[in-house]
Amino acid sequence: MRRGSPTGTSEGDLIDGNLVEGDWEYRPVQLPGDVSRMTAAVRLAIQAEFGGWELSRVRLYPGGVRKVVLRRRRSSRMLPELST
Repeated sequence: MRRGSPTGTSEGDLIDGNLVEGDWEYRPVQLPGDVSRMTAAVRLAIQAEFGGWELSRVRLYPGGVRKVVLRRRRSSRMLPELST
């Protein structure tokens, strides 16, 4: 299955809910409006520390909903999955 990349520059493959594009793997995450900024930051920091993810993009929508795109370099070693 082909789908546009989070940056809109090229296309990638969708594998296990993650968009794989070249050397990068992307994971969309949506945080509800009732999640505070501090809680959102802590949740994303935990994913960065233990899942190997880094922040690619954050969009804040009316009502406080945050749509986040995380990315990590593709690797042959197994990394833990993102828990939402």
